[in-house]
Amino acid sequence: MTPDTTVRIGSLTMRNPVMVASGTAGYGEELARWFPLSELGALVVKGTTLAPRAGNPPPRVWETPAGMLNAIGLQNDGLEGFLERRLPRLREHDVPVIVNIAGETPEEFAELARRLDAADGVAALELNVSCPNVKAGGMMFGRSPEAVAEVTRLARAQTRLPLLVKLSPNVTDIVEVACAAAEAGADGLSLVNTFLAMAIDVRTRRPRLANVTGGLSGPAIRPIAVRMVWEVAQAVDLPIVGMGGIISADDALEFIIAGASAVAVGTATFVNPRAAVEVARGIRRYLEEQGIARIADLVGSLQIPEQEKGEEQ
Repeated sequence: MTPDTTVRIGSLTMRNPVMVASGTAGYGEELARWFPLSELGALVVKGTTLAPRAGNPPPRVWETPAGMLNAIGLQNDGLEGFLERRLPRLREHDVPVIVNIAGETPEEFAELARRLDAADGVAALELNVSCPNVKAGGMMFGRSPEAVAEVTRLARAQTRLPLLVKLSPNVTDIVEVACAAAEAGADGLSLVNTFLAMAIDVRTRRPRLANVTGGLSGPAIRPIAVRMVWEVAQAVDLPIVGMGGIISADDALEFIIAGASAVAVGTATFVNPRAAVEVARGIRRYLEEQGIARIADLVGSLQIPEQEKGEEQ
């Protein structure tokens, strides 16, 4: 039996459920030397803003136990640079390209959506309303259900492309934010982005990052991310892209069983550039071994045993 690993999010069709997370593989071609990009379900390029950004000053990356802190600050070529230099080369690879977009105002998100809607080779958009490393936009939107709804609604009005909304875990109730995005027109949700964190050099008593705080990613956050995916999947009838510390196929399968239709591999790429395709192959092997015909049959299949009658709580 050859299992069906196809995943659909709106009009986006992916040949398998694995993509690389925005910001962890640049513009994608950095990975092309390690494997054909066509082996990915989709490629999510780094956060794109209207104008080019230099990002935050260094140091802006620090390794932590079971994870990594980063405060890159959305360094990118800007929209024009992406359209003129990056996108034409990406069109040469047989892989859906999802563009992660970030703005300082809702109107900037809308303008990015409008411009990219007409761009040949863009398969979907991901609204970055959750970056913890910029002083304007980013997590400022992601913490407010009302702001997430406004950004989603304005972007939705400007594009026919599938629209993913990337959620921040740095909120009191991620389900409330997810519901706001869904009601405003999102086609899918990406969760979670990084957790706001910091590290200190005890010798100098200075922060390890010039930005003081950064986003924590890697295996340390995976159990929390899985829990958040499970909670959102109970409340929202939309495809979910689960992410947060995925290194192996088993890690990815946790997210899928919890309710994610697809997954994104991020920090693992820094350790192993082939991590995403190895995860994709591992998922296929699991489906074959378990006799599961379709990846869709595994989504949200978590089995929680009911407590026996009379058993003590």
